[in-house]
Amino acid sequence: MARTVEELEADALDLSQEDRTRLFERLLLSFDAPADDEVARAWAEEALRRDEAMESGEEPGVPAEEVFQRLRSTYR
Repeated sequence: MARTVEELEADALDLSQEDRTRLFERLLLSFDAPADDEVARAWAEEALRRDEAMESGEEPGVPAEEVFQRLRSTYR
């Protein structure tokens, strides 16, 4: 029988801090795993393209404080 999320959560919270940290890291990394190599390659190419555009001045970028201000006003 499959365990519920609540049961898993309760068991996880009973772990030591070290074990919870290790579990957290493994769960977090599971979100970063690309679905396949082609998707990972496409994202890497896009990241390089954006970096080059910012370095050349083609894309000026947006200051972090402005980004956070936009997010705060959007989600209030």
